[in-house]
Amino acid sequence: MTTSRAEHAWKRFWEKGGWWRALVLVVVYFVLYQALSLAFTPLATQIDDPSSAAGVLVFYVLPILVGCLLVIGFAASVGWLGELFSRQPITGRGWMWIAVAVVLVFNILRFASTDYADIGFDVVATWLLAGLLIGFAEEVLTRGLVVTLLRKAGYRELIVAVISAAVFAGLHAGNLLSGQNLVATLFQLVYTFAFGICMYLAMRVTGTIIAPILLHASTDPSIFLQVAYPVEGPIAAFAAFGNPAVIVTGLVLLVFIRGRVGEPAPEAAAVYR
Repeated sequence: MTTSRAEHAWKRFWEKGGWWRALVLVVVYFVLYQALSLAFTPLATQIDDPSSAAGVLVFYVLPILVGCLLVIGFAASVGWLGELFSRQPITGRGWMWIAVAVVLVFNILRFASTDYADIGFDVVATWLLAGLLIGFAEEVLTRGLVVTLLRKAGYRELIVAVISAAVFAGLHAGNLLSGQNLVATLFQLVYTFAFGICMYLAMRVTGTIIAPILLHASTDPSIFLQVAYPVEGPIAAFAAFGNPAVIVTGLVLLVFIRGRVGEPAPEAAAVYR
C-alpha cells in the first residue's frame, strides 16, 4: 500500500508539468549521466587511440547507453513511454519541412565528403551506433520528456520550442568540463539551440519523435567523421556551411511557431502555424 501511494505521488508530481520540473529533470539526468559514466574510466585508461572503434565504444557508446537507460527508466516510471512515441497532439505546417531538409541535406553532404577508405568499417559502424544512441537519449529527453512537461503545464508552443531547445543547448555547456575552450563552447551553444528548434519542427511536421531521433542520429556521426577524415573538393566546401545554415534556419523559423496543444487554429492564422 505504501509503495502504491509513493508511485501515485511520483506520477502526480510530474503530471503537473512546468518549466522548473523540466529543469529539475534535466539537471538530475546530467548529474547521474556524468557520475555513472565514471564507471567506464578503467576501460578508458586502456584505450591507446580514442579515434579507434574501441575508443568510440568506450568514450561515446557506453556512456550514452547509460543516458538511454536513464530516460527510458524515467519515462516508464511515470507511464509516459506510450505517450512519447505516439502521434503528436498538435499538427505541423508545410514550412516546417525546411528545418528537416536543411539538416538532412548537410548531413548527406558531410557523409559524401568523408574518406571511408581511411577509416575502416569498424569505426564507421561504431560511430553510427553512437549517433543512434545519442539521438535517442538527447531527443527523448528534450523533445520528448521536456516538451511533454511543458505542454502539460499549458505553455504555448513557442515557449515549448524555446525552453526545450535552450535546455538541449545547456546540456552541451558540460563540454567545458572536458576541456573544451569557452569560445568553441559558446558557438556550440548557439548551434545546438538552433538545432534544437529544427528538431522540434521536425517532430511537429512529421507527427512523431522518431523523425528528430533519426535526424539527430545522422548528424553527430556525419560531423565527427567528416572532420576527422575529410575528402577535399566542392562537396566538402559546401558541407562546411552546414553549421551556419542550421543556425540561420533555426533562428529564422523560430519566429513563425504558433499554437498550443488543444487549441484550435483560427482559419485566418492557420498558414502561420
